[in-house]
Amino acid sequence: MSQIFETQRDPFTISTDPARLDIDAICDFLTRAYWANTRPRERTERAIQNSLVFGVYDGDKQIGVARVVTDYSIFAYLCDVFIHEEYRAHGLGKWLIQTIMEHPSLRDMRRWVLVTNDAHGLYKHFGFTSIEDPEHWMQMFRRFPGEE
Repeated sequence: MSQIFETQRDPFTISTDPARLDIDAICDFLTRAYWANTRPRERTERAIQNSLVFGVYDGDKQIGVARVVTDYSIFAYLCDVFIHEEYRAHGLGKWLIQTIMEHPSLRDMRRWVLVTNDAHGLYKHFGFTSIEDPEHWMQMFRRFPGEE
């Protein structure tokens, strides 16, 4: 497992300290995210408990989040990346992804994956590309009760 990591860019902080996470704020963010707006809260809470979570803070106020699901050696899945609407267009999303990519426990990861509908430009800046061999990848996708 990874040790707590923090970096600061006044007045903002990015931290992996689970004690700093504001679960209510995170769940509120995700109700406005196209990929998680129907996800039951208990699923988000369990996902947070089982991920390396990067919180973005303005002082003590949580204003962003990203989760990494990883084995800390070969594979990492970047997900639930969100910056509060009032704080967008200030470079915080780029700083968050840069911080994740440079994290000491993640920087030598062999394979990263993510899913996005609309942020390809952000992730391409950090070396992400479309999957070159999608015919080799498989998935099983289960909808939560109440999802269309």
